[in-house]
Amino acid sequence: LRCLKCADAPCQKGCPTQLDVKAFITSISNKNYYGSARQILSDNPLGLTCGMICPTSDLCVGGCNLQASEEGPINIGGLQQFACEVFKKMNIRQIVSKEVREERNESHSSPIALIGCGPASISCASFLARLGYTDDSGVKAVFIGIGMPEPKKIDVFQGLTQSHGFFTSKDFLPMVAAASKPGMCGCSKKSLPHLKGRVIVLGAGDTAFDCATSALRCGASRVTVVFRKGFTGIRAVPEEMEAAREERCEFMPYCSPKAVNVKNGRIVSMQFVKTDQHLDGTWYEDEEQQLTLKADYIISAFGSTLLDPDVVSAMAPVGMNKLGTPKVDKTTQATDVPGVFAGGDVAGVAETTVESVNDGKVAAWSIHKYIQSLHGNDVGNTPKLPMFYTPIDEIDISVEMCGVKFENPFGLASAPPTTSGPMCRRAFEQGWGFVVTKTFGLDKDLVTNVSPRIVKGSTSGPIYGPNQGSFLNIELISEKSAAYWLQCIRELKRDFPTKVVIASIMCTFNQEDWVLLATQAEDAGADILELNLSCPHGMGEKGMGMACGQDPEIVKTICSWVRKAVKIPFFPKMTPNITDIRTIARAAKEGGANGVTATNTVSGLMHMKADGTAWPAVGMEKRTTYGGMSGSAIRPIALKAVSAIANDLKGFPIMATGGIESAETGLAFLSAGASVLQVCSAVQNQDYTVIDDYCTGLRALLYLKGAKTLKDWDGQSPPIERQQKGKPVTGLPHFGKFREERTQIEKNTFRDSLIQSNDDSFASRPDTVVEAVPTVQVMLKMTHLSEGYGSGREVANSIGTGATCLGTHTPIPP
Repeated sequence: LRCLKCADAPCQKGCPTQLDVKAFITSISNKNYYGSARQILSDNPLGLTCGMICPTSDLCVGGCNLQASEEGPINIGGLQQFACEVFKKMNIRQIVSKEVREERNESHSSPIALIGCGPASISCASFLARLGYTDDSGVKAVFIGIGMPEPKKIDVFQGLTQSHGFFTSKDFLPMVAAASKPGMCGCSKKSLPHLKGRVIVLGAGDTAFDCATSALRCGASRVTVVFRKGFTGIRAVPEEMEAAREERCEFMPYCSPKAVNVKNGRIVSMQFVKTDQHLDGTWYEDEEQQLTLKADYIISAFGSTLLDPDVVSAMAPVGMNKLGTPKVDKTTQATDVPGVFAGGDVAGVAETTVESVNDGKVAAWSIHKYIQSLHGNDVGNTPKLPMFYTPIDEIDISVEMCGVKFENPFGLASAPPTTSGPMCRRAFEQGWGFVVTKTFGLDKDLVTNVSPRIVKGSTSGPIYGPNQGSFLNIELISEKSAAYWLQCIRELKRDFPTKVVIASIMCTFNQEDWVLLATQAEDAGADILELNLSCPHGMGEKGMGMACGQDPEIVKTICSWVRKAVKIPFFPKMTPNITDIRTIARAAKEGGANGVTATNTVSGLMHMKADGTAWPAVGMEKRTTYGGMSGSAIRPIALKAVSAIANDLKGFPIMATGGIESAETGLAFLSAGASVLQVCSAVQNQDYTVIDDYCTGLRALLYLKGAKTLKDWDGQSPPIERQQKGKPVTGLPHFGKFREERTQIEKNTFRDSLIQSNDDSFASRPDTVVEAVPTVQVMLKMTHLSEGYGSGREVANSIGTGATCLGTHTPIPP
């Protein structure tokens, strides 16, 4: 919610997979959790895992521009985990995109061997599957992602085994995982290792701290993390160390292992020598300072290596570097053997899971390019990996209104985002289904706008940006001539023939003016006209805008003039600044209008400063006028207007506008009777790219409506859990006799309840069964046929969900 959507996006630059952080946070703020997860998994197939374990303080969070703010940086890892977990509950499988399925050729049957099952191999396999590859026989390409299979051991551990109480991290952590996550390895449930007594963990990386906290869960009474350098030299991310500290692990810096003392076949203690640093920065061991720590178990977490001669020889003829790992081109992950690629730890660069994921991602494209070249296909040098794709992405959200086909129901309203032709062009390039040009008039009615003319609404409180509640503007119509806009319309229709261009026009109450401007717009190629009869400020003094739109007779007359002049559909834009908007809508219909736009901005005075001057104020004299308020603050007014018109004029098309800022709010307008949706303030708050979130979110909402097993969900929001994460496990106070009881309850919960005990059905579950999925067009037809307030009755019945009848609050049975 606090994301600034920075243009340079340092969070994205800090992520090895180049995850579009601001896009997935925007989706979360719009309650489009599928869209957020889709954005995450498109760049990182292990998005959920990385959300849990990624060292974000060194990567994306470390680059957040809110780092120095009072609230601190955004918890990107937590948000990533949240979005992926909600999507996981939806239980929808990934499929190959329609585009890839249609373009498959025999080269996609070329089998690819992936050796290893770590993050690099899983990532590579995911992207290759998205690219359309299937497996037959033989091998055309190989990806080596075996990691570093062996732990590093120092001489003092020679001859020590688990029977003595010695573990390496590669021994210990898999045992913990197998017991705490049943089903993840396909084996039967095992018990946790039992480490009763004192445990020493050697190392200062993330793995070492994982071992320390895991040892506590295995029954250790005391865990001491020992490392050679000081606290400033710890390689683990701060989150790992802080978690270990909170769980009461102890730390022993400046200590190097010297010897392990064994008695009766069991470890009893370990000797250390103190380390120090010369003035030139080199480290040395001070033999005069030695100490002994009692221990029952020792866990070595000194990293990994590749030493097994059988493994090394199996990789021949791949060349090795001086570190004993394969020689790899870091830009393609290719080895010196054609068709052989490597990534992850074994490639010698990746130190984290997310870096290994990116190795697999890079290798997948390189393998694709290599295999296509074997079949004489050139895929170019610019990587083009398909996005994460599910059946949701195949839902049809196209709309037909008045014989005009809209690719999707979202478009830009006549407002600052459509101030010029290039801005409209940019909107189409981003994916908006239609644009309504900035309102223009004849040359004799040209205006000059003042500044400041658009200000943040005082209803927003301290919030700026994506979740700002409102704007107030005193902006007039376009300063550009009719000739300019007519040429823009021609060019837009020429370059974007499948997009819908709606020309917004305004004139005084003069038949010749309306006929001239309407016919000119039609001749230029506009698909639909919008008659601006509702501008709440500035134009009324000239007998335009709201001065016309508040009188039913004037509205009816203007509509009749335009109806006689043009053949294309036209929509008068309604003003909300009237007692009963239905009277104006009826007048428009009687005058021959094909539909109406509901509504324009709400007239108001946004703010008065302490000295009595208004804001916004213009010029030395601080003059102002009543402006038009827009944004989510007026959504209830606009929603009521749409519902009222839809119930009064059955089947009459409505272009809705006023506070639409997400797929969920858009669906509310569609359910109330709207045909298409116009957006303005949300784009001013953010940018043109929100259209992808809106379309994805709408598809997800429609898809989930067809899932009976998700009937308890509210849109994309799952039911609230009884015990929410982060809440205390006990309500006992922290003082007196309750303190000991509280500590015991927390200890038992920590030991028992945090271990996953449910079955592993999620690993092989069937998809969520989805029956009839309504399209937007079906919803519109049902809405226009419905009876009663608020509409939507037949829609609710047809998709088998419950709904509430506006006005009576009586549940409609499914």
